[in-house]
Amino acid sequence: MAGFGHVQNMYDISLKPRLLRSLMRDYLPDEKRPSPSPSKLSDVVSAIKTHGLLLESFRESDDQKQIDKWKSAIDAWVERLLLLVSSKMPDKCWAGTCLLGVTCQECSDDRFLASYSIWFQKLISQIQPPSDSHFVKVATCASLSDMFTRLGGISNVKKDGTSHAAKLIQPVLKLLTEDSSEAVWDGAVVLLCNIITFFPYSVHRHYDSAEAVIASKIMSGKCRESISKKLSHCLALLPKSRGDEDCWSLMMQKILISINVHLYNVFQGLEEETKGNEAMKWLVPPGKEPPPPLGGQTMSGEASDQAIKKSEKLIIPSVSMLVLCCCTMLTNPYPVQVTVPVHPLLALVSRVLLVDGSLSKGLSFVTVMQQEYICSELTVLHSYSLDLLIAIIKGVRSQLLPHAADVVRLLTEYFRRCAHPSLRIKVYSIMRMLLISIGVGIALYLAQAVVKNAFSDLDSVSHGHESASSKMCLKATTEALQQPRHKKRKHITAASSLEEHQNGVGSEVEVHKNKPKVPTSVQIAALQALEVLLTVGGALRSEFWRRDVDLLLITVATNACDGGWTNEAKDTFDLSHELASTWADFQLAALRALLASLLSSAHERPPYLSQGLELFRRGKQQTGTKLAEFCAHALLDLEVLIHPRALPLGDFTSGRHDAFDDNCIFPENIFSVGPKPKGQFSRVMGLDEPDPDDDLCNSWHGNGEETEAPVGVRDKQLENAEEPCEKRQTNGDSQAEKISSERSAGGQAPEEGNGRSMDDDVEMGTSSDGIMVQSERLLESGPCGYVETLNKSLLVPTGSARGDASINVTISSNISLDNEMDGNVATRAASASLLGKNNLLSSPSVDEKETGPVVFELNSDSSMDSFPDIVDADPDSD
Repeated sequence: MAGFGHVQNMYDISLKPRLLRSLMRDYLPDEKRPSPSPSKLSDVVSAIKTHGLLLESFRESDDQKQIDKWKSAIDAWVERLLLLVSSKMPDKCWAGTCLLGVTCQECSDDRFLASYSIWFQKLISQIQPPSDSHFVKVATCASLSDMFTRLGGISNVKKDGTSHAAKLIQPVLKLLTEDSSEAVWDGAVVLLCNIITFFPYSVHRHYDSAEAVIASKIMSGKCRESISKKLSHCLALLPKSRGDEDCWSLMMQKILISINVHLYNVFQGLEEETKGNEAMKWLVPPGKEPPPPLGGQTMSGEASDQAIKKSEKLIIPSVSMLVLCCCTMLTNPYPVQVTVPVHPLLALVSRVLLVDGSLSKGLSFVTVMQQEYICSELTVLHSYSLDLLIAIIKGVRSQLLPHAADVVRLLTEYFRRCAHPSLRIKVYSIMRMLLISIGVGIALYLAQAVVKNAFSDLDSVSHGHESASSKMCLKATTEALQQPRHKKRKHITAASSLEEHQNGVGSEVEVHKNKPKVPTSVQIAALQALEVLLTVGGALRSEFWRRDVDLLLITVATNACDGGWTNEAKDTFDLSHELASTWADFQLAALRALLASLLSSAHERPPYLSQGLELFRRGKQQTGTKLAEFCAHALLDLEVLIHPRALPLGDFTSGRHDAFDDNCIFPENIFSVGPKPKGQFSRVMGLDEPDPDDDLCNSWHGNGEETEAPVGVRDKQLENAEEPCEKRQTNGDSQAEKISSERSAGGQAPEEGNGRSMDDDVEMGTSSDGIMVQSERLLESGPCGYVETLNKSLLVPTGSARGDASINVTISSNISLDNEMDGNVATRAASASLLGKNNLLSSPSVDEKETGPVVFELNSDSSMDSFPDIVDADPDSD
């Protein structure tokens, strides 16, 4: 097959030179063939990058003849491009220049280092004054940008690259000042940005002229917004050419002064006259000379007034670009550490955000047309000011803490008046950023603003007026979740009305007929802010808003998901797919916020855990979507609430996992709210009845592990705990004697040689023997740490590590009983008493009469001849 010229496969090295020569033959122009169209030229570039036709990468097994053929093909390619660049015909010169830039990117390092000086001389001649073609200038700027980007990644040519870049500064600045084409301006400013980024010292000698050209271009207002953004980025990078702190600070000061001077003239009649003076005091302290103006252009008083008082249509876009320049200076890395003027920056942000277009009190010289235009442009100016606040937070980081109060005050005041959707989204993002960066300290002050505005934005989804209507809506949706799936809901709920709205059956709810619709993007931002607030500060001083927020989130999540799970596939030609994707993002944000609500409940069981589990279970079934992935992740996160690995009652340690005993009666779930009937524990959590062979369930209920409680304390601690309980000691002693335990028949006492230490515990295993514990409620109101004794009896299975020996534990008190106490409180009190949280558990050597109301008795063989009968009954029964 090789004799017919066939290649072995698609990876054969002989294929590379053939494809390259075919491209030269079919597409590259020559004396007879014209220049290819831009679409054909893009096909050539795509083929070169896809097949690596200029890489010159070889393997050891490759044939040397084929390698030489590939090198000769690349040599012919480069020679043809240099001829095209030198052509006097603009179209051929444009094609050769574009392909030479691609060659700078794709060729091997050896070829690039050997040829970039020749290529540079060929390209720089195309931007000199004799060239009149705008297409050639744009292509030349792009190719030079590719060349200096490649040079910037090679460390051993930094010096040579700096000398070559210095030759381009003057020609590029002339393109910005003398040329009238915006395409040329675009290419020139991109080239200048690349030079400053990779070879900053090449601009050092031309710093002042570059600042003047860029600043005048920004303030002229003649450029498109995209070009103005590139110019502001270039101006922000300019201090890197000197690389010292003074240069950066001076540039920032110049920009801020220029912004405040222009705002003073634009905002006349719309703000207090003292605002501009207060901002200038931060920038130029009394007694100090102001810096030269931005760009270094000083004008006479009359000319300066005319320039400043020019049309607002030119001033406001220029001010916005200068604000964007400040953002770039705060967020881009700088060679040395600099001092950020936080006070002037915050004063500028506050000055802009407090102007809403309304006329200030007193006389005003603002015309109706001026006010209309300023109001129309304030949205853009506010957006850039919020971007500046974001840049301040990112640039200053932890040093913003002394100014956090000013930021919170500004955001709270602005959020109260802000109604534009894009601006509200940015405010939500700033609050999220503050909560994440500063933490719970800022959450105490931002919580009210976040919660209030989130309720307002999510009201249309929750279908209610603040908390009252939201509770009604939640009641309906909760009943719908609790009903069997095969039954149809015959009453109208918020979820059903939302579903009708999704399907186009119904229109807006009657209550919200005249209320403006909140965009879904704003509602997503509100849910994200609530998620971060709950994660950071959901467990600290949140009692006044936490219950309403939990209610809101379960309502929004239920209503959002009851309408059906949306498809996330996007189709640019189908608007319905885009809307479905937006609603899918909203559903995901609602579920994320709901998960944060369930996981951040620190003091009690989440009130809407069962409803949330049902939503996540349904969402998990939507296989292949982001919603399904998150719901599966949420169920794993909630596993700790559904199946806690250990009871959070103290320093219990697991010993062994045995099978369930038939006589064991387990306490109800300590995480449940309110009393529940026997056997309903697992059904409340959405699970089946516990499997007797389930080791996880054994460890959960505490029956299959060797759980121990301390049996001794130091005498000094015991004496300190007994002193406030002397008045109740008599009754306690008599009651303790009445129910003191004796050894059961055939039991063995623990050997004295194996005495237990201070940390020895009472073992609770799977033995057929048991102990009767009379529980008491431990509260802080009593002198001994408890107030009242429960009229409940809890049968706790016991066992011992030493044969069949058992320990009888009696906990009693003379305080009045509370008959209304439920079984869960009794369980908590009994478990807490076993842990000895109040240091009332005595050592084995302490006499019963000396320990007061709490007695732990380890008697000798003579005192343990008998053992009280085990009462095999339900603890909650009479």
